[in-house]
Amino acid sequence: MANLLVRGIDEALVKALKERAVTHGRSAEAEHREILAAALRRPRKRTFAAVLAAMPDVGEDSDFERVEGVAKAPDVFG
Repeated sequence: MANLLVRGIDEALVKALKERAVTHGRSAEAEHREILAAALRRPRKRTFAAVLAAMPDVGEDSDFERVEGVAKAPDVFG
């Protein structure tokens, strides 16, 4: 395994790291490793079907029907 030395870290960050480590029952070094791993892990790829299935049920199909004959949509961004 490789070693990583990080210099010039603000004392407040070191303190926050140590406090977070205590809450997770780990050493500061183990907490640092976990934070780095979580930040750099690639997101799990989901299929298109899984994304569609995860969408919330927000209404009936009729709620989203196109309205014909409306001259212009209101400008909601002012």
